[in-house]
Amino acid sequence: MGGILDGLRLSEGVEESRIRDAWSEVAGGFVARQTEPMSLHQGVLTLRVLQPAMRFHLEQSRGQLLKRLKKHLGPKIVSDVRLVLG
Repeated sequence: MGGILDGLRLSEGVEESRIRDAWSEVAGGFVARQTEPMSLHQGVLTLRVLQPAMRFHLEQSRGQLLKRLKKHLGPKIVSDVRLVLG
């Protein structure tokens, strides 16, 4: 099934759904309320961040966040996190 999804380029959509479902648990309630997973493209998760202060906090703790994402979703799903204000 994974090969079929990869061939149709749908696997990232499936992973995006998994990330959205798990985001509150991975990020924690406070951070999850201030952020939203927007997309996953070639392993790069783009997060919309509501406040500049939260963006700064996430920049500082990016390594820990990425480690939790990999632990929760698997080591090959997310390779980097991109933060955008919005």
